[in-house]
Amino acid sequence: MIKQIVDLHIHSKYARACSPLLELPNIAKKCEEKGVNICATGDFTHPAWLKHIQSELKEIGDTGLYQLKNFQSVTKFILSTEISCVYKHKNKVRRLHLLLIAPNIEAVLKFNQELAKRGVSLHSDGRPIMGLSSKEILKIIIAIDQKFVMIPAHAWTPWFAVFGSKSGYDSLEECFEELTPHIFAIETGLSSDPTMNRRLKQLDGIVLVSNSDAHSLDNLGREANVFGFNNENDINFNNLINCIKSNDKTRFLYTIEFYPEEGMYHNDGHRLCNTNILPKESKKYKNLCPKCKKELTVGVLHRVDDLADRLEKDISNKKFIPHKYIVPLREIISEALGVGVKSKKVESEYKNMISKIGNEFYILLEAPLNVIKNNISNKNILSGIKNMRAGKVKRISGFDGQYGKIKTIY
Repeated sequence: MIKQIVDLHIHSKYARACSPLLELPNIAKKCEEKGVNICATGDFTHPAWLKHIQSELKEIGDTGLYQLKNFQSVTKFILSTEISCVYKHKNKVRRLHLLLIAPNIEAVLKFNQELAKRGVSLHSDGRPIMGLSSKEILKIIIAIDQKFVMIPAHAWTPWFAVFGSKSGYDSLEECFEELTPHIFAIETGLSSDPTMNRRLKQLDGIVLVSNSDAHSLDNLGREANVFGFNNENDINFNNLINCIKSNDKTRFLYTIEFYPEEGMYHNDGHRLCNTNILPKESKKYKNLCPKCKKELTVGVLHRVDDLADRLEKDISNKKFIPHKYIVPLREIISEALGVGVKSKKVESEYKNMISKIGNEFYILLEAPLNVIKNNISNKNILSGIKNMRAGKVKRISGFDGQYGKIKTIY
């Protein structure tokens, strides 16, 4: 079996608040360093980025996957984008981000033409904002190609998600109505994990995927999906999507997860007042900040709790795709060395480990501990990796747009 680590959701340099280094050759190189085998192109609705895609990539046979034309990387690419739908539905303003995955360039071109016909500004942002409903977008992609895929992005984020506390829905059916059967997966996002999602019986038939939503090269693959294929010829768009759609645990092996507490919307809170509280406390304060009395940003944990109809102890994990938690290697090194994650010491140690041991995912999940021990400058790095693998971490939850912290050495 050939294992493939797949990140279906990233952005380009043309998306707001994203690194100018996010160009395809750089992404391909960074994916090799990370251990990501198949990566999203991101942002295919943006004309300049689509031109970059067409100039830099070529399809691998008739697989629906792409690679650099100069063959300077083994990284494969899949055509995907995130769009932002802001519209009124059932007397409420809805704001949803949607991940779209296209089977080929022809489908992308048709989709972009349909958006342009409807007056959508595609030049303004890599993640375009439009007044079309989620259901209308789903109708468009189905009409273009039945293989076109829609996955609600970071499904629980308060401000822009299908289940978001600020402008989402209480069910997929409420959002997509009679077209709901076309939605076979949702993206958990950084602030939730599969266990949280499985507290909702309505999601029992929905597959959970995890992706990085990366806005910079270093964040590529911070969440990902791991698939198993019989041979190289089996690695193509159709089989990849069918692995997800069929919920086949023999082929969809597991997802790689952030600890959800590290996500920036896990707890409830009000950042201006440094208020970071659990749902039980928020409800006591009627979702108002206990310091300034303004409305709290209701986090993912609270929202899941509101919609859940199952206790965590009653979840039968045997039914679902497994998952594994990671802490990014740079964060472990940073904690071990007692310096900032962007420091030269962290970068030097990271590069040393990659060159001597292997890619980041191999180091975090598979490399023998004695091999790691023999190729690090500080023993605390080994302790951090051992604790991460064993789930022995200290969790400080994020809230109201502020990332949390996972401590592996304490």
